[in-house]
Parts: sequence; C-alpha cells; structure tokens
Amino acid sequence: RFGRKKAPFYRLVAIESKDRRNGRPLEYLGWYDPLKKETNLNAPAIKKWVSNGAQPSDTVRSLLQKAYVIEPKAVKVEVPKDAIEMP
Repeated sequence: RFGRKKAPFYRLVAIESKDRRNGRPLEYLGWYDPLKKETNLNAPAIKKWVSNGAQPSDTVRSLLQKAYVIEPKAVKVEVPKDAIEMP
C-alpha cells in the first residue's frame, strides 16, 4: 500500500512466498488506484509468472479477471429438473 491517508495506491509485485510482505519484490507487475478505478498491468509478465506457478491473492486474481489478463471463472447455472420439459 502506498499513497497517503484516505488515498490508497497499490503496486502489484511478484514476491517469493517465504519473504516478508513488504520485502524486496522480484518484479513490479503494475499498479492499481481504487479511488480512480485505474489499473496499469504488465500482462505478458503477469501471464509468465502465473504460468510458472505464481499464485495471485484473491484480490489480485479479481483485478486480473476484470482486466481479462487471466481467464474469468465460468458461472455455473443450475436448472431444476422439473423446469425442463421433455417431449
């Protein structure tokens, strides 16, 4: 988290899972400004990290799905059996 009081600004980084949260990142992958709803993502680098086994947090996964950097989850719709009429 960067920014000032009541004006957050977040950087997306690749970091080793055993390092501390605010430790030195392996690579900067972009940024997100929640107040302006702006993002700047390095999509090729993010896809490379995810394909190599990097696991984004839930919040970052949501951002990446909204930006179509990674595949959004398919919504499963269940139809009750009695709603389908067989001829």
